[in-house]
Amino acid sequence: MFTHVMIGCNDPESGRKFYDATFSALGISGQHHEKGAFYGSPETGMFGVGTPRDGEAATHANGGTIGFQAPNPEAVDAWHAAGLANGGTCEGEPGRRDYGPQPMYGAYLRDPVGNKLCAFTINVGE
Repeated sequence: MFTHVMIGCNDPESGRKFYDATFSALGISGQHHEKGAFYGSPETGMFGVGTPRDGEAATHANGGTIGFQAPNPEAVDAWHAAGLANGGTCEGEPGRRDYGPQPMYGAYLRDPVGNKLCAFTINVGE
């Protein structure tokens, strides 16, 4: 459905540091560019972080959340720890979430700009 998601950052170096660490925990590599980075691939979808093209300061989306698929609960834990160690703040500790018929395990972070992110895996058992 999506080709990419792009969010703004005010400091490309800190944005790359945060997203290199969190995406690495999920097994996703990135490509750096002058104003930020892209992660993923055109075939599966990409996530980008960079300074806004209009030259204004980057801000977070009020009410917005971007979710990433994790292969297992251990990857969710590693993603959360990597984010906290690289300038992120906790928005929800790792743990089981009962949002519907499929058991899920997830965690929430805010990146250095304040964007709300989560990583989830489904079918974690009872």
